[in-house]
Amino acid sequence: MHKMMKMATICSAMALAACAGPLFRQAPTVGDPVAAVTAKMGQPTAVYPAPDGQIFEYATGPMGQFTFMARIGADGRLQSYEQVLTGEKFATIKIDRATKEDVLRTIGRPAERSRIALRNYEVWSYRYKEAGVWNSLMHVHFDQNGIVRQMLNGPDPLFEVRDRDPF
Repeated sequence: MHKMMKMATICSAMALAACAGPLFRQAPTVGDPVAAVTAKMGQPTAVYPAPDGQIFEYATGPMGQFTFMARIGADGRLQSYEQVLTGEKFATIKIDRATKEDVLRTIGRPAERSRIALRNYEVWSYRYKEAGVWNSLMHVHFDQNGIVRQMLNGPDPLFEVRDRDPF
């Protein structure tokens, strides 16, 4: 029995390490060339064009609560590197103005995609820690033209305890 517990612990740790990728790597330094960024972080999960260069996405989803964005300038050097699934970053997305491309460049790809038929909205959902504490989902709703029309957050049911004894 002791061997099985040890093996389960090792397997769980390995699975977590595989999902968390960028969490356990050395963060790049502002000014690093692209080669140094990819040497430290690995290949990005996506690359987005930006007016002054490009943005490398390092997502830990669909179950992860972190996405790191590395902004690369036109000179091929790192301008900034940050974890973007935060309340502060979500607040920068402008309702009735931001597009799907804006959202991708700001917070990266969603953990889940769904639809709301009543309004014909596409919904992108992002797992994150609200205020660094609460397991939450941010839902970004797009109209048929790809414009953000509303954003709603709430608890992430993935982390809800389902087998509670009410007594």
